Amino acid sequence: MSLVEFLGDLANPQLAFLQRALIVAVLSAIICGAVGVHTVLRGMSFIGDALSHAIFPGIALAFAVGGSVLLGGAIAGVVVTLLIAVFTQNRKLGEDSVIGIFFAAAFALGLVIMARISTYTGSLESILFGSLTGVQPGDLRTIAIGTVLILAALALSHKKLVLVSLDRAYAQSLGVRAATMDVVLYLTIAAAVVMSVQIVGNILVLALLIAPAATARLLTDRLLPMMLIAPAIGSGGAFFGIWASWVWDLPTGAAIVLILAAFFAFVWLAKAASQALRRQA
Repeated sequence: MSLVEFLGDLANPQLAFLQRALIVAVLSAIICGAVGVHTVLRGMSFIGDALSHAIFPGIALAFAVGGSVLLGGAIAGVVVTLLIAVFTQNRKLGEDSVIGIFFAAAFALGLVIMARISTYTGSLESILFGSLTGVQPGDLRTIAIGTVLILAALALSHKKLVLVSLDRAYAQSLGVRAATMDVVLYLTIAAAVVMSVQIVGNILVLALLIAPAATARLLTDRLLPMMLIAPAIGSGGAFFGIWASWVWDLPTGAAIVLILAAFFAFVWLAKAASQALRRQA
């Protein structure tokens, strides 16, 4: 199927689920790109993986009671985020250690809940690996509102987040509440993860959070361009990933992640080749 034919399918009213999937994928990519820049800047890629697993018990419980997956994941994400933020204030413990403990415990709880569900079907599997058909009209509205709120939160706290990331002690000496900024960052990461799981899947959402930001970091050292480039890369990966998923019947999340990973590898190789040529000149 050509790109033109795919665009024709997008315009087909009988394939409204495909339109919803693409819109949610692009919104998720924008949010993950913006949040991912702060995550990469702070060297906290691990927390994205941790939170993607930490929301699993909320998602599993939502399936068990027939509730909203977005709401279940959001509640689990907020609870684990606040616990991590509290426990990481003890600087004797590394952030990775605390995050690892809570992420493992939350994921284990999710597995226990899943084991108790007598009929967990492909619906739950679609949350783990992503699905084109998993996005409902109500989810689209919720994610659109969430996108606006998260971007607003990042814009309002941008300078303080960057300051804490670059020099925590200096930021505190200026009166910046570093612990509050930790909570803001963790909550925005959790929100980005929750919004993205239905398209990319719980297991692969880390790539949507980190790959565009890491690629943007290779392309520029300036923060503002990085904040613009990362969402653009993520959106492009989301579009072509859904195209590939639709044409070749591939898992949606895997298709998006492979495209983002391939583009990262291309940029890295191009950058390395450019540096090698400059050294030889």
